[in-house]
Amino acid sequence: MMDPEKKQKRLFADLGRYSSLLVAFSGGADSTYLIYAARRVLGREVLAVTALSGLHPEREAAAAAEIAGELDVAHRFVHTSQLESQDFLQNSRKRCYLCKTIMFSRFLEEARRYDIESLAHGSNSEDEGEFRPGLQAAKEMNVAAPLAEAGLKKADIRELSRRAGLRTWDKPATGCLATRIPYGTAITPERISRIEKAEQFLAGEGFSSLRVRLHGGLARIEVAETEMERLIAPGTRSRIVAAFQEIGFSYVAADLESFASGRMDRGGRKPDQAG
Repeated sequence: MMDPEKKQKRLFADLGRYSSLLVAFSGGADSTYLIYAARRVLGREVLAVTALSGLHPEREAAAAAEIAGELDVAHRFVHTSQLESQDFLQNSRKRCYLCKTIMFSRFLEEARRYDIESLAHGSNSEDEGEFRPGLQAAKEMNVAAPLAEAGLKKADIRELSRRAGLRTWDKPATGCLATRIPYGTAITPERISRIEKAEQFLAGEGFSSLRVRLHGGLARIEVAETEMERLIAPGTRSRIVAAFQEIGFSYVAADLESFASGRMDRGGRKPDQAG
């Protein structure tokens, strides 16, 4: 297996082929490492752009701006319109494809506005094996995936980020809030808001890897296996139930299987079958 350092050298070499680059920047571990690497190679010819869509927690947008500032990378927020798209709101299995198509279209407009050569996103080499229809949209729109192309896996990115002193090296994945809603259940601003408030409450209780999945009036909580005992401890449990009911959930359940990203995609097709 190739050493992470060798993959990083390949990444730097690949990035050197660009004259300028706009990076889709969420503030997560992957996209943070990508703007760090692009800044090292391309200097000031890098622009990090974060989507404001209502589909990600507000705290994540604020953190993205802080991280870009720490890395001395130019940063912009761009409003995207997923919540205005009836096709997206229907929440079919093409949801991620539609979302990324809308987002990348806006980012490409931004790239043209600033006369930037190319657009890239932070997909890593392991994403190809998962159900990620958004990757199909990226390929169709010629959005580069430098981390994946260099063979960097999530563990490589975390290790290289740690060595570089990036605070995101061990940051848990957050993901789009729409992924908490089962396919076929319409996405609404009210449902997104309920999920965000519930997850914010759990984060305030000290839980890190977490999801709140919405099933009608029921909130299904996923936390890491190591945090399960604390989740169901009487004091914590009673605070969570009271808070979630105030947020608007009728029932609150703990998922005994514990946290796992992409749980709503079970039984899904491969990304190239998403059409």
